Amino acid sequence: MTVRIDADLLIPGRGEPISNGSVVLDGSKISYVGPRDGASDADSVASVPVAMPGLWECHGHFAGMVKPDIETLLVTSTATRAAIGAVDVQRTLFGGVTSVREVGGFGVDIALAIDSGVLTGPTVYGAGQVLTTTAGHADIHSAPLDMVHHVEGFGILCDGVPEVLKAVRTNLRRNAKVIKICASGGVMSEVDHPMHQQFSDDELRAIVEEAGRAERVVAAHCHGKAGIMAALRAGVHTIEHGSFLDDEAVDAMLETGAVYVPTRWIVDSLLQMEDRMPRYAYEKMVFVADHQANAIKLAISRGVPIAMGTDIFVSGDGFGRNGYEIKLLQDFGMTALEAIEAATANGPLTLGPQAPMSGQLKEGYDADVIALDFDPLVDASGWGDPDRVTHVWKAGTAVKG
Repeated sequence: MTVRIDADLLIPGRGEPISNGSVVLDGSKISYVGPRDGASDADSVASVPVAMPGLWECHGHFAGMVKPDIETLLVTSTATRAAIGAVDVQRTLFGGVTSVREVGGFGVDIALAIDSGVLTGPTVYGAGQVLTTTAGHADIHSAPLDMVHHVEGFGILCDGVPEVLKAVRTNLRRNAKVIKICASGGVMSEVDHPMHQQFSDDELRAIVEEAGRAERVVAAHCHGKAGIMAALRAGVHTIEHGSFLDDEAVDAMLETGAVYVPTRWIVDSLLQMEDRMPRYAYEKMVFVADHQANAIKLAISRGVPIAMGTDIFVSGDGFGRNGYEIKLLQDFGMTALEAIEAATANGPLTLGPQAPMSGQLKEGYDADVIALDFDPLVDASGWGDPDRVTHVWKAGTAVKG
């Protein structure tokens, strides 16, 4: 079945917008993009104000967490969390996100359900379980160690080269599309510090090399500079959060071609949740917030490749509002087109060799398209409101509108 989408404004994801343009979807692929008078007839036609590629969420979590406290993972069953995550998946799609790089949670399992047609959701590229050191960011420090090892859809505690190799292979066995690690401490974990490096240089190199043999790249959670620099020395492909990026770290990113996923959305969200968070987590979020704002501005000014990610993990109606990150990127210095490119065309860059032909309105690319009822080139206020996304086509099929 062919679908023609006629738009007053067509934003291709990369390149200049087209006024009075059309995009033709032929099955799961795009067969035409250009002026409306050059488009062929189709089995169905939709007329919309603005059309653009479906959004890429490059740092999301479908973990079924109902509040910003990782200790809830200990008292919520795996089945309950997975069911909650399934609802979040649908909200995500209806908010205009057609592709998700899921970097810790039930992503690899949810992808199977979506691909088989059991569940409606975006295309999910799951990382499986997050690799962390004992006492690291994805450890649950208040719980007995044996209990932590049995929490599914969260972290793998691994120490030393043999254990990190086994952890990578465990995720690859589940067909993880990317490997996620904690290269520094974090905010939501209790006793680790965001400034401290986690994993030794030898462990980091072993992780990157083992993933590379399977044509997977490594995404590194990093706040402090020590973790950022160690991760870049080891050859990680993306830096997540990057709260203490400075000129030296930016130089290293530009030299290695690493992609930055800032995740400002989660910072702003958690700063509004003081009454729901553990005190230690709120204090650490306050500690990193201003530094991260400066890091994002620096990365934008220096031309570091940036992809949109929110780090959304608390279940609820925040899922579907992922696009608000586009407005935040503009607040920190990106133009509207640059922010849209970060949210579309740059998304596949975060997967390295696993990247699909997606994120652009371009012949031969995935037929993932959304329509908006506002012009995002002149008004960013519509981002983050799922109701402003009037239509969603995923793989050429209308799933909203």
